[in-house]
Amino acid sequence: MMSVGRVLVYGGRGALGAACVSHFKANNYWVGSIDLSENENADLSIVVPRDGSWADQETEVIKKVGDALSGEKLDAVICVAGGWAGGNAKKDLAKNSDLMWRQSVWTSIISAAVAAQHLKDGGVLALTGAKPALKGTPGMIGYGMAKAAVHQLTKSLAGADSGLPADSLVLSILPVTLDTPMNRKWMPKADFTTWTPLTEVAELFHNWTQGKDRPANGSLLQLITKDSITSLIPAE
Repeated sequence: MMSVGRVLVYGGRGALGAACVSHFKANNYWVGSIDLSENENADLSIVVPRDGSWADQETEVIKKVGDALSGEKLDAVICVAGGWAGGNAKKDLAKNSDLMWRQSVWTSIISAAVAAQHLKDGGVLALTGAKPALKGTPGMIGYGMAKAAVHQLTKSLAGADSGLPADSLVLSILPVTLDTPMNRKWMPKADFTTWTPLTEVAELFHNWTQGKDRPANGSLLQLITKDSITSLIPAE
């Protein structure tokens, strides 16, 4: 059976990324994964070397995606790569900030570069910001700074002459807490009814890729879950 479309997931080996790969595969999409380790469920799994420079990673990923597509175009590029580190200015500020920059900003920029080269007209570029980064984050400065950069990137890419294909939709999801196995492990007594299920996020990406319920270009969408019901609240 031929695929109904092509989707690339940056961070396809993490909890949310793996859920996205599985969801799109179940809906008959060709799915590529980019991460620091392989996702065997994906049709294409690009493993990025940990010690590669930012520019080298960009060049390698764009080439490998192009080789795999053989002239075809992507319906969506979804970047859910990232991580978290706490800390204020007293200890390891540069170290923590560098890690957050690599995990959130490097990946978002490379995703944007891939989209500029390989996304079809009217395709989707989805990035991952964070609701706390809409304000100051004194207890996790590096994290907040990196995610705020993703928010700014989203606005820039949604503007005219950004280099993306015509009629592209660029947006960022801004989760609070995702319902991942690791979060459950570290916060076992939390109220899980306020956590956003991974399958719901994957379904949002799927709908937008199909052209359903698309938000405005450049949207920063807060994922607010209450009583196990998730709402999308655009940030002001």
